Amino acid sequence: MSQSVLTIDGLQYSNWSRAIFEEMREGGVDAVHATLVYHENCRETLLRFGEWQRRFEEHADLIMPVYHPDDIERARETNRVGIFFGAQNCSPIEDDVDLVAIMRRLGLMIMQLTYNNQSLLACGCYESEDSGVTRFGKQVIREMNRVGMLIDMSHSSERSTLDAIELSERPVIISHANPASFHAAKRNKSDKVLRAIAESGGILGFSVYPFHLKNGPDCTLDEFCGMVADTAELMGIDHIGMGTDLCQGQPESVLTWMRNGRWTKAMDYGEGSQSNAGWPSPLAWFSDNRHFGNIAEGLRQRGFNQEEVEKIMGRNWLRQLTEGTQPQPGAVF
Repeated sequence: MSQSVLTIDGLQYSNWSRAIFEEMREGGVDAVHATLVYHENCRETLLRFGEWQRRFEEHADLIMPVYHPDDIERARETNRVGIFFGAQNCSPIEDDVDLVAIMRRLGLMIMQLTYNNQSLLACGCYESEDSGVTRFGKQVIREMNRVGMLIDMSHSSERSTLDAIELSERPVIISHANPASFHAAKRNKSDKVLRAIAESGGILGFSVYPFHLKNGPDCTLDEFCGMVADTAELMGIDHIGMGTDLCQGQPESVLTWMRNGRWTKAMDYGEGSQSNAGWPSPLAWFSDNRHFGNIAEGLRQRGFNQEEVEKIMGRNWLRQLTEGTQPQPGAVF
């Protein structure tokens, strides 16, 4: 049974299938930011768009594309899941700033400037030296602002993230990460960064990926909701949401592609430990799309009122998309 709270997940990369789409509807999920690519180049990104077009045709009773935030409400009204696209790296635009507008026109609403490593645009969170946003990065930020593509710094370093916030005329987001004060993973963000994201008008999507949580797979729902409460105090209730980083049903080969791409022959162990070489065990209270109701109830138990729960579960994301993905006035592309 679908829950009444508008539910938008700020990041997933599941092994998409009809069964998963059915679980989304059962869990009351109204829209999902689906990762389109990690390390794919422009042509490969077009192929990923093509794969999704087939899914939309084959499962039209369950899912629909989101090209405008209003489509999320239409998906909700027709009991379907709206799918909006993002890239976890800047590889789709290669070294061509004109491809930003092309990708946005095709439906890419969000793009990370980096994925762990130094990119042509900025520095990733795994580099030992944080070089900040590059010359090319400054131009891409300007172009993303112009066409209404959200700048995502989830896998970026601290200086690069702060640079992007300073350079961008529009809000900057972190679609899927947690506060470093809760768990000191390289991917998690300092209070300084989180405050700056909020001040920019952006949003943090909380991750339930166990490597990003205190106590890993043993993190309790109450601990998670305590983290949410502490972050609400830091950033403000209007700047937090969900970005589960759910990778449901994915084989280990996909994890290898995420971490290694084509840039290394040696296995990259993500958080830096060989013990993290494979997928972590799932959380007891959140292992698939049917469990969003557990989070909503956990937030209520933590003292959040209904309006606050609705903001965290989806309303803040809807506002972010509505305000952040409109082209600038007069923009032609």
